[in-house]
Amino acid sequence: MTDLDFPDHEYLTVPELAELLRLKERKIYDLAASGQVPCSRATGKLLFPAAEIRSWIEQAKSGGAAPQPQVDRPQILLGSHDPLLDWAVRQSRSGLASYFDGSMDGLERFAKGDGIAAGLHLRDSKSGVWNIPAVQRVAKGQTCVLIRFASRQRGLVHREDQSDLTSLVDIKGLRLAPRQPGSGTDRLFRDLAAEAQLDLAELTLTEVARSEDEAVESVRRGAADVTFGLEAMAQSYGLRFTPLVQEEFALLVDRKAWFEPPFQTFLTFCRTETFAQRAASMGGYDVSDLGAVLWNA
Repeated sequence: MTDLDFPDHEYLTVPELAELLRLKERKIYDLAASGQVPCSRATGKLLFPAAEIRSWIEQAKSGGAAPQPQVDRPQILLGSHDPLLDWAVRQSRSGLASYFDGSMDGLERFAKGDGIAAGLHLRDSKSGVWNIPAVQRVAKGQTCVLIRFASRQRGLVHREDQSDLTSLVDIKGLRLAPRQPGSGTDRLFRDLAAEAQLDLAELTLTEVARSEDEAVESVRRGAADVTFGLEAMAQSYGLRFTPLVQEEFALLVDRKAWFEPPFQTFLTFCRTETFAQRAASMGGYDVSDLGAVLWNA
């Protein structure tokens, strides 16, 4: 194989890339682990996108653009709070920490190098596509991969005395526990309210809740009549649930951190029967496609 003489398929294997670069296969693994070379592990083995490898080689030539410097990221999961994710981080004993304060907050912090991954559920209001448009806009130039974590049922969480809530417009005049601005939940709620022609001025907003648990807890204790929450949380607190939307929750992960022990420990746990049983018992989750690659920078 001559220099830049690529195979006619989309992805290169480790031996093919080693031959192309005239390196030992061990060095290819080292490059992948350090995040210095574009790669994917969607099939359980290392694959290298040919188009991105071409670009990577061109950038390394004299006069080309300088490679992106590697950021020493702290072992922190950022972004949106998800009760199943929160539980899995603790149960896996991976050593990962978490700072959950909304999807956009997490995405922006990830772009600055403040953590190794961000949990996202951001629906593009124009296309209806989940997460990818926001990631392409904010995390452009990052060496990262977007993977599916779970599909979740989201809707109205309310008490038994509000059993007549069947659609979003039925919450007129009620006290709503809102989520913080910039969170995926708040953005989605406002989009759906606009589509349903629900005037938010007809709602009484209670104190802002900064997590899924906090929002549903405010309904349980009577501080609010309703919140736009998860089925899993409604079941956990013994409240009624009216489904409105199936949303996609994804993880944006730094490529270098992907191969390091903390994230691999967490990901391995998420593929166990214990994790699957927990998701099923919580309700409202579909984790059958966990780990599927949605977008690869």
